[in-house]
Amino acid sequence: MSDPIIPGRIAVIDIGKTNAKVVIIDTGTGEEIASDRRTNPVLRDGIYPHYDVEMLWSFILASLRRFGREPGFDAISITTHGAAAALLDGNGDLAMPVLDYEHSYPTAIQEAYLGLRPDFSETGSPQLPAGLNLGAQIHFQKAAFPDDFASVRSIVTYAQYWAGRLTGIHATETTSLGCHTDLWNPRRKTFSSLVERLGIEQLIAPVRSAFDVLGPVRTSLAQEAGLSPDVSVYCGIHDSNASLLPHLLRRQGDFSVVSTGTWVVNFAIGGTVDALDPARDTLLNVDALGRPVPSSRFMGGREYEMLTQQFGPAPDDEIEATLSGVLAKGMMLLPSVVGGSGPFPGKTARWINDDNATVAERHAAASLYLALMTEFSLSLIGRKGPVLVEGPFASNALYLKALAGFADAEVIAVGGSTGTSAGAALLAGIRPLAGRERHFAPDSIAGLGSYRSDWLARLD
Repeated sequence: MSDPIIPGRIAVIDIGKTNAKVVIIDTGTGEEIASDRRTNPVLRDGIYPHYDVEMLWSFILASLRRFGREPGFDAISITTHGAAAALLDGNGDLAMPVLDYEHSYPTAIQEAYLGLRPDFSETGSPQLPAGLNLGAQIHFQKAAFPDDFASVRSIVTYAQYWAGRLTGIHATETTSLGCHTDLWNPRRKTFSSLVERLGIEQLIAPVRSAFDVLGPVRTSLAQEAGLSPDVSVYCGIHDSNASLLPHLLRRQGDFSVVSTGTWVVNFAIGGTVDALDPARDTLLNVDALGRPVPSSRFMGGREYEMLTQQFGPAPDDEIEATLSGVLAKGMMLLPSVVGGSGPFPGKTARWINDDNATVAERHAAASLYLALMTEFSLSLIGRKGPVLVEGPFASNALYLKALAGFADAEVIAVGGSTGTSAGAALLAGIRPLAGRERHFAPDSIAGLGSYRSDWLARLD
């Protein structure tokens, strides 16, 4: 049997909570050689807040059409944020809108769901607010809109919804099912008891590996978009697990990955699987190879966005110049800027020793806050070895230096061919290429140990 043909260029559909993009990855260099991006707003009309999937579909098709001409691509891979599913009717169209996971449900529906959801010991999935547990979304849709739900014939996870629109083949996938959905048992590698309790065991589409080729692009769609009918579509992967995949394939031993975006998601390879605290937003994710991975999270990207909107901008050199003063006077931010999740879900953010603080000082303190939150979240999952940071926070030198000091570990900022898009491209069988790395030693900033102790003491 001949070896599979590795595509030379891969189009990756990458749909995050805040932004969506289509990029072309050159498999020889691992680099993005073309990209289209746009914002991904939530629509507030209809029966509940939902994603504008038709806008996204038009964006995807326009990008594929343009990139099909130049620079060209041979395959399509997909990655999306988690906590989302598409409920399809008998024709494969949406029976109900794709629900926004930040929408909160009536108290009676929330309480009814608590009586259905399995214990953390079964799913490794903590109880999360709003619709961050996908099972809670499906329960809400079924309980609040029974007539609409009656037309549902298939339930697919979000990345596989887009794969299905491209190929006509419906599927679910383990990294998407294993990201705090309440629907998956990661140790047994099968559905949890919730699926039967919700009465949806006949509706959930077949489980496929992220690495599976679902099929070629539908003939009519290939003609419409001007694509070759031989373009293969891979099943797709949850975005945080896409970020983890290059490191899994390239590194040996114990290490941690901090994947930053709207969420800061931490993975501890070699970490603690059986002593997780669901009250602090720790969980078992499922990696692309089907294995449970201890993980923790907080909404760090959203927090940073909210904080910087309050402060306004400041030059990097000015921010770094204020650091010693911020440490000396003990100016700090306590959690949580976004409540309801993360390691301190019940805490409300407040500033300490911030009288007459400059914009640059607030930026410095915010970077220290994010590093402290990351380090504490990593400690909850028993991280060992170096800490790899990728995504937007990998360009924040102050955050990286502080994280190294707080964790007393080497921190490696990984750029280049990393992140969700590059990870999704690996599904096509290409080998991961080393990205640009910057290394930060744990002793680069004096005074971090006492600052961390003070921060923790004030939390108590």
